[in-house]
Amino acid sequence: MLKLQKSEKKVKALKNIAWALGGKTVSLMGVLVVAIIVARYLGKEQYGIMNYVVSYVAIFQVFADFGLDLLQVREESRTPERRDIIIGTVFCLKVMLAAITLVAIAATTLLFETDALLQGYILLYSLSVLLNTTWVARNHFTSIVWNEYVVKTEITRTLVGIGIKVTLVLMHLPLAWFIAALVVDSLLLASGYTLSYVRKIDSVRKWRFDAQLARYLLRQSFPLLLSGAAIIVYNRIDQLMIAQMIDQSHLGVYSVAVRFVELLLFVPTIISQTLTPMLVEVRQQDAGQYEHQSRVFMNVTVALCLVLALLTSLLSFPIVYYTFGAAYIGAASVLAVLSFRVIGDALSQTSGQLMIIEGIQQYAPIRNVIGCVACVFLNLMLIPRAGIHGAAYSCLITIFISGTLSDFFIPPYRSIFRKQMQALLVGWKDLIHIKNLLR
Repeated sequence: MLKLQKSEKKVKALKNIAWALGGKTVSLMGVLVVAIIVARYLGKEQYGIMNYVVSYVAIFQVFADFGLDLLQVREESRTPERRDIIIGTVFCLKVMLAAITLVAIAATTLLFETDALLQGYILLYSLSVLLNTTWVARNHFTSIVWNEYVVKTEITRTLVGIGIKVTLVLMHLPLAWFIAALVVDSLLLASGYTLSYVRKIDSVRKWRFDAQLARYLLRQSFPLLLSGAAIIVYNRIDQLMIAQMIDQSHLGVYSVAVRFVELLLFVPTIISQTLTPMLVEVRQQDAGQYEHQSRVFMNVTVALCLVLALLTSLLSFPIVYYTFGAAYIGAASVLAVLSFRVIGDALSQTSGQLMIIEGIQQYAPIRNVIGCVACVFLNLMLIPRAGIHGAAYSCLITIFISGTLSDFFIPPYRSIFRKQMQALLVGWKDLIHIKNLLR
């Protein structure tokens, strides 16, 4: 009977990974296709402005999320019988935080951005912050390791989004329409996640707010907020600084390299999101087995990302030339450097998930604040000297400082740091044990 249960879990996990990888591949490839079409149509400067707007709002989005997504998945994995209370409480908190965030975006935009057109773009795109509150439905599917309906929603959004943006190009419409199309993308996801939840799980009317749980989640999430804020700053600040210190045209070129790196980053993200609920369960049942599987989890993720980074770096010139064209060929040398970020991201994401599972995430903001400070300092030093290549080197160094090196200086994280070093040096040996993660 026990073997049958393990076999069923293995099949479920494999199916979930297949859906997640397949769906994310389709979505990201769709995003890349759209980026190629839009970038060629808009040109470097306009494409740079669009990415500036997205980065500007993304920095504020972390305050609307408040680290609640990860906590929702953890709490639902621990106590699935409290589903409606957990989801309802998280949703109410996210709506409240989204409203505050919209006010903050409007205030800072009107105060610090002098270009009226750019102000309009930012305010328009900020509507996506409110729509993103519906990700609570997506988080539920993640907590029960059931990605099929999430993937179907994202694929539908991708296909419809491609159609909309191609139509805008064919109609020769200006940049404002493409910003509006990004908001429509968020609307499609919001409606899709909600509809999938209603059809396959239950009515959203059953969601309930619990004040005591809300206070608990806010206390638990505050370290994750600081951590998330630091992460989003050093993930996006380079693009804002390129626009301010050089120009929008160079940002357009740099953004092309970023688009390809985002394709790579989905690998550690999907593996982490898929396997975290299983590791939570293993830790509750067998500490020794958890120790083994957490090591394999990190080793396999890092080894796969190392292979991806090497291949992308070696093929960076033909990748850029045959997609975005000769106008953006300057992005190739940036991509050759930036592709290695996926290794640092794998180390950071896997270790971050282990911290949440083990309940020691309260120290995570320390390493991310270190990374945030390092990122700003390195960009200030390297962008004036090496332009967008300086931003690429800054990004690469930052992810290793914040996601790996800083763990050595935080006593509770030193055991995780040892796992990270093992993953870098000999992690590839565990590729043959990948099936152990699904037992």
